[in-house]
Formats: sequence, structure tokens, C-alpha cells
Amino acid sequence: MRPPVPVPTLSRRAKLVIGAIAVLLVLFTVVGTLTSVYVDFLWFEETGFTEVFWTELQTRALLFAVAAVATGGLTALAMYLAYRFRPTFRPMSLEQQNLERYRQSLEPRRALVLTGVAVVLGLFAGFTAQANWETWLSFRNSTDFGRTDPQFGIDLSFFVFDYPFYRLLLGFGFAIVILALIGSLLTHYVFGGLRLQTPGQKLTAAARVQLSVLLGLFVALKAVAYWLDRYGLVYSDRGDVFTGASYTDVNALLVPKTILVFVAAVCAVAFFANIVVRNFLLPAAALVLLLVSSLVIGVAYPAIVQQFVVKPSANEKEALYIERAIESTLQAYGLDDIDYVDYAQDTAGDADAPAVLAELRNDTETIPNARLLDPNVLSETFTARQQIRNVYGFPEKLDIDRYEIDGELRDYVVAARELDSAGLSENQDTWINRHTVYTHGNGFVAAPANEVVAGQEGGEPNFTTRDLPPVGTIDIDQPRIYYGELIDDYSVVGAPAGAPPREFDQPEGGSEQEEINNTYDGEGGISIGSFFRQLTFAIYYRERNFLLSGAVNDESKVLHVRNPRDRVEKAAPFLEVDGDAYPAVIDGEIKWILDGYTTSDSYPYAEQMELGEAAADALTTATTALPNETFNYIRNSVKATVDAYDGTVTLYAWQPEDPVLQTFMKAFPGTIQPRTEMSEELISHVRYPQDLFKVQRDILTRYHVDDPADFYEQSDRWQIPDDPTQDTNQDQPPYYILAQRPGDDEATFQLTSALNAFQRDNLSAFISASSAPETYGDIQVLRLPGNTPFRGPEQVQNAFLTNNQVRPDLTLFNSENSDAVFGNLLTLPIGDAGLLYVEPLYVRGAGEGGFPLLQKVLVNFGDRIGYADTLAGALDQVFGAGAGESATDSDDIADTVDEDATPEIVPDPGTNPDPAPDIDEIPPGDTQVNPDLAEAVVDINAALAALATAQRGGDFAGQGQALEDLQTAVDAYQAAQRAAAGE
Repeated sequence: MRPPVPVPTLSRRAKLVIGAIAVLLVLFTVVGTLTSVYVDFLWFEETGFTEVFWTELQTRALLFAVAAVATGGLTALAMYLAYRFRPTFRPMSLEQQNLERYRQSLEPRRALVLTGVAVVLGLFAGFTAQANWETWLSFRNSTDFGRTDPQFGIDLSFFVFDYPFYRLLLGFGFAIVILALIGSLLTHYVFGGLRLQTPGQKLTAAARVQLSVLLGLFVALKAVAYWLDRYGLVYSDRGDVFTGASYTDVNALLVPKTILVFVAAVCAVAFFANIVVRNFLLPAAALVLLLVSSLVIGVAYPAIVQQFVVKPSANEKEALYIERAIESTLQAYGLDDIDYVDYAQDTAGDADAPAVLAELRNDTETIPNARLLDPNVLSETFTARQQIRNVYGFPEKLDIDRYEIDGELRDYVVAARELDSAGLSENQDTWINRHTVYTHGNGFVAAPANEVVAGQEGGEPNFTTRDLPPVGTIDIDQPRIYYGELIDDYSVVGAPAGAPPREFDQPEGGSEQEEINNTYDGEGGISIGSFFRQLTFAIYYRERNFLLSGAVNDESKVLHVRNPRDRVEKAAPFLEVDGDAYPAVIDGEIKWILDGYTTSDSYPYAEQMELGEAAADALTTATTALPNETFNYIRNSVKATVDAYDGTVTLYAWQPEDPVLQTFMKAFPGTIQPRTEMSEELISHVRYPQDLFKVQRDILTRYHVDDPADFYEQSDRWQIPDDPTQDTNQDQPPYYILAQRPGDDEATFQLTSALNAFQRDNLSAFISASSAPETYGDIQVLRLPGNTPFRGPEQVQNAFLTNNQVRPDLTLFNSENSDAVFGNLLTLPIGDAGLLYVEPLYVRGAGEGGFPLLQKVLVNFGDRIGYADTLAGALDQVFGAGAGESATDSDDIADTVDEDATPEIVPDPGTNPDPAPDIDEIPPGDTQVNPDLAEAVVDINAALAALATAQRGGDFAGQGQALEDLQTAVDAYQAAQRAAAGE
């Protein structure tokens, strides 16, 4: 026999070095972790959400401890028992001789090895378990839905709250048994209890007992898994076009799953019996029976039923289960109370129909509020006109909100003038400047969405609330903004009494050098007056200036976590927060308003979706995107506000009847305020959330059909159109508009979207969700007649681009010095007559500092296109003279214009003539009956041809002459039209 191989040892110096490195690593890790936890605690204490901090921390710690002890401890115990009952005598076969070296290495270190195994496995299990803290809290505080599952007859709360926790427990149970089994096998093998190559008995009695018990536990857990699988059928995706238990699941799999429960239980008993019987033949036979049964009745039989019974007549066999899926999906996504309206059945997009003209001329709600300002285009314009200083900025996407001024409700493009951390110049980017001088933004800017200030270059927003200090129609008592979307750094604020203010507040007078400074006196921020807290933040931010700078004093506070969305997510980690926070002036203070969603992925029979994908569109950015998590239930349960000055986070229960919200309110008592605490002014600024709406419209493209056969055939499916104004194949975003819905008495603020026929560009439906306080959340769907090809957004945009009046202007606008920018293509319902498309066209200067200005307005109704400097002019072209009188820009001066403002609100006639009608759309009979019309059409075509030739040749004089000829021809055409109408 060969002598045992000696175990290598480390020198004393090497041990000291390794020990010192290990201690330092542990020290840095512990200090960093404790510092982060302490800073988190200080933040929760400042915001008043310590209940959330302690509840989450305690729950995570509890789950970590239980999972770590159970997994690491039980695995180590199994290995210890395997070692404890190792055989005292081992036949010294070649196999055992080869294992002897390992035994000799492990023997003196067995306690260390067992401890290491327990610690490592425990850490992995603990970290995995603590991440499921919401699952445990949901289970512990579950709330009944008051609705029962149609298959099992139990409350839906079992599936949403209990079932996920049982699955989590089962998963950990399997993991522990498998790890214990692997550890036991390895230990028995190393120490002779399991002999693979030695002749004779392969297992000792102790090894047989231990392995039998572990295998019996595994199979017993499998029996539990089969039992839970029965309930898991409500999440089946076996149905081709729906989610939930299908015909095959209910009739060919539910009973087999029950049978497999008993087969697995018998198999487990057989393994436990092997402790006494001492023969693996019985459990082996039971295990084979379980495997065969699972394959035959759990896999093969359902597959046969699916293939030969269901598929030949799936529309009939699955009818009942499709009904369940439709009902549950609509309930899960809050779509079970939709107002469907058969729309424009008589007019069918006919611009000449008397009913259409009557509706248009009598409209006093939708047309006057037609939005000409696109918040997704005008950020550069706001910056150019209202930035004031480089340290200020506006977000890439502005917001739409509504205000009632002098008794009139209007929608406005709004933005907070924030501190832009990324806009600081090099000499402003020192630690002192970045963190103690430039600490906040200042002011609120608002412009009516349906009017512009006309100038020589084009129309720009009419800033009715503007400048510094803020002036205008919206009264603001506290304009300073210490918390906002563009502030991505911390600030150190506060100073002793009598000390001169050092925070830049706003410029003063006409000199660039004069400025007003300020000292923050709000309630927000974490006090760092003590040396310990200064040291804490020095470690947290790895910044020594917290200890060395004179700007940090006894009165100092640190403002951090300053993005409104981040603050709400931190204060309410059980919510998904909408990507678009928007500012509103409430009682003279600027507040950010956000929407919080409660979600679940366990609602039975409801279609599963990916949250990030479902809420994405052509304008979604990395900062506004939602996490791509699987879900099949969503509610806008919480409205949240963040005070722009002191950072106060307030959560309101917007849908208190939501069982998921009630569950978390039990888990975090006092965190969410009742809806009655919301002021009327705050409620008047609440909007229907965009991300929820995008999810719901996606669902409605399939689930607006209630007949199972039609649903299965997918013959009436809809589709979200691509955004025609963008170069990406992304969904068109929904748009906020102030318009009158069919059946309503007045205009309401609503979120809207057009829907096309599936894989077609024709319009099929128009969906809107009300944001008005009285009708908030009411969703209306206008269904267009399927036998009439209404133009969808992409077809309308194509018609605009190819129009013979638009094309020449686009050539001029898209030049070396400018770019044409199409604004949002809005779809507006005009009474019961039809849908009107309105799109602003901007021109942006190509040089540095260029910004978009409104140049033209495009309108489409049916087959008619209008293209003019104003909405009124474009409407006149489509519907005839006088049709645009109700448009806001038809007035010489808008009612809301500030008398002190220098520019006037007037339509800019520009240098181009009114565009001619689309020649292809003139009814042939008109020109045959009226020779004046025919002659005008010939002149228009000749002028257009001359204009195109002059543009190609760079002949500016020729272009001017062609434009004059075109104007003359258009005037003649319009005069002939009026004469033909007898005016």
C-alpha cells in the first residue's frame, strides 16, 4: 500500500497576509453595506416612510435567516449524519485506496468543511429567499377578491397571493432535499458508505436508510407538486389563442394530475418502507410506475386528446374556456366596463355630407381646443425662449395638463424650469459649484396648447406663464425646484443664521453678472450637522469634502434621491411607477404627479404580458421605460405627489377597492393616505396614465371580441398603428386632448389612440379614456364600420407627404439651413360625424441654437386634405369657407393673450399662397358642369409644374412668379366653387 500523500501547508507569513486581506475585504464590505443601510434609514426617516424601511428590512432578514438555516443547516446535517454513520471497516480495494488521500485531507478539517458548506449554501439560499419578500407579505396579508375561479370554485386570492408562496416553499423544499441528497452521496462515497467498484454490497445499512429517507422526501414533494399543478392549469398556454385551462387541461389532464398525486404518495411510502424492508426493488418499482404514469397519463394522453379531439373542432371545444379567458383578461386589465359606440355609420367620412358640415359648424368644444403644440417636439423651443441661464433646462419630452383660467378649461403644454446637472459648464463643475451653489431650478412655464404667437419665422408658443420671477396666469407661491427629473446629483444646502446665501437662485436685472442667491429653508433633506453623519456621507459618496469643505456646517442638509419617480419607487417598493411624472401647480406650489400600479403575474385565465414591452412606444426612452416584468393583472391603485421644493412624497389610494392594494396597505399600515385626503385642485390635475392606457389598448386589440368563435378565428383583430411621424417601427403613442366625446355635453381632458385593422393600415376603432374628475377612467371605444376603408394614421401621413401642395414646401423646409418636423398626428372625433386628423408642421433651424416653430397645419377628413398656415384655413379648404371659424387661431387675437406681450396672436400669412385643393380629389362632375372650375384646375396644374421646374433649377425668381400664378389660380378656383354653391 502506498503511503498517504502529505497535505500541503501554508507558511505562517502567507497565512498572515491572506488573513489580513480577508479581514480588509470583509471590513470594507461590512462598512459599505452598513453605511448604505444607514443612509437609507436616514432617507426613510426624512420622508416619513420608516414603516416601509423596517417592514422590508425585517421581512428580508427573516426570509434570509429561515432559508439560510434551512438550506445550509439541513444540508450540513445530512452530510454530518452520513459521516457519523460511516463504516468503521472498509475493504481496502483499489477504489478505497484512491479515496484514502481525500479522507486524510478532510478528516482534520471536517468541521471547517461542514461549516463552509453550510455557510455558502445558506448565503445563496438566503439571498434568493429575501428577494421574494413581497411574496411572503402578500401571502401573510392576503385579501379576498370576492370573485371565484370558475373551475375550482375558490376565491381568486388563492391564486394571486397563496399559490405563488406555496410554489416558493415547494421550490426551496426540492432544493434542500436535492442538496442534502448530493451531499450525503458524496460523503458516503468518500467515507466508504457507498462503494461503486467494490464487489458485494454497495451500500451500508446507514447509507441505505439515509438515502431512502431523502428519496422518499423528494417523491413526497413531487406528490405535493402534482397537487399544486392542478391549480396551475389556470395559467396554461395550451390554447392557441388564449391563456388558462383549456379543454384538454380540464378533461384530459386535471384527473391524471390527481392520479399522479396518489401514485407519487405510494412511491414515497415505498421509499420510506425501504428503511425496514431493506430492498430497493420495491421503491424502484414504484418509481418506474410513477415515471411511466407521468409519461402516459400526464403527457401522452393529453397530447392525443389535443391532437385528435380538440384540434379538428377547436372553435367549438374551446368555446367555454375562451369565454373564461376573455372575461378574466378584461377583469384583470380593468376593461370589463367599456362603452362601445358604433360610430360614423351614416356619414362614412364624407366631408360633403350635410350631417358632417352641421356637426363641424356647430362644434364649440373639440375644434377650438385642437392642439397645435406638440410637447414631444417643443423642448428646444421652450429652452430657447425660457431657459434664462445655462444651468436651467427642460426635459426632452414636455407634458400636457389642463388649467381652468377665468372659468375656461384649456389644455397647456407645461414644464418646470429645472436645474440641469448635465448643463453645467467646465468652470461651474467644481464640487463647490455643483453641490452647494447650483442646487435647484426655478419657475414654471405654460403655454396654451391650441395657439401660437405668430412672427416672421413662424409660430411659437404663447407663454402665458413664464420668466423669472414667474409671471402670468397661473399663480405660483413657491417656484423653486429642488426635486426634479433633470437633477441627477446630490446637493448640500443650508447655512447658519446670518450667513450670506450662496445658492444661485435667479439672475437679477439686465446684467449677466447680477444674480440673486438663496438659502434653502425647506423641510426636505437629511441633516449632516454632526461629524458622524458627515463621515457617513463621505464614505457613502466617497467624497472627502464632506469632512474638509467649509460649505458643510452645522446647519447643512443633504438632498439626494431627487428624481420624483425614484422617490416614489423607494417609498413604495411594492408599486410599479409610471414613466411619465408631470408637474402641476397645486395651491401655489409645484408638485410632481405620478401614477403607481399594483401588478400580479398570477391572475387566473388572464393573458400574460411583458410590462416593458407592452408600455413601450415610439417616444419611450430609457428613463421612462418600465421594467420588463411578466404580469397579467394591473390597477392604477395609487396616485402619488412629490413636492418640488421639499421633496415630500404623498401616496393616495386612488382605487382603494383593489385587493392587491389592500394587501400591501395591511403590510405597510399608514403608508398610503385615503383618497378623501386629496384636494379638489389636485384631483382636477390627475390624468389617466399613459403606460396603463398603452397596456389596455394592446389588450383591446384582441379582447374587444366577446364571441368565442370570432375570438378563435381572430377575424376582427385590431392593431396599434406605427407612429407615422417617426422613423422607427414603434407604436404610435397615445395623446392627451381636450375634446368632446360622442354623447358628452362638453369637452373633457382625455387620453386617446387610434387602432387599425390587423396587418392593415385602415382605421378600425378610436379609444379614449377620460381624465375628467366626474368620469375619470371611463373608457369609450368608437367602432368604425368594417365595410368602409377609413384611413389610418400611416395612410393619412402618406397622403400628407404626397400631396402636391405639401411636397414643394417640404423641399423648401428641408434645406441646408432648416429641417421640417412633423408634430403629433391627432385624431379628433367631430360629434357623430367622423374622425378628423390634425397635424402641425414645424420648421427647425439647422444651426446651433435652432428650435422648431410652427409653420403649417395639415388636416384630413375622409379623402379631403387641408394645408394652410392656420387650422382655420386648413378646415376651410376641407369643408368650405367658414368651416374653420370655431378654430382658436381664426381670431385676430386670442382671449388669453397678455396685454403686455409684444407679439400678437394672429395667423401668419407668410409668403406662400394658400395651398390649392388636391386635384385628384375634385369630383369629375364639378369641372364638367362648371367650365370656370376646369379652367382653374388647368391653371393650378400649370403653376405647380412651373414651381417644380423652378425649384429643380434653383431659379428663385421663377419660383416667386410660379407662386404668384398659383395664388391667382387658387383664388379663381375658390371663387368658382362659391359661385357654383350659389353664395
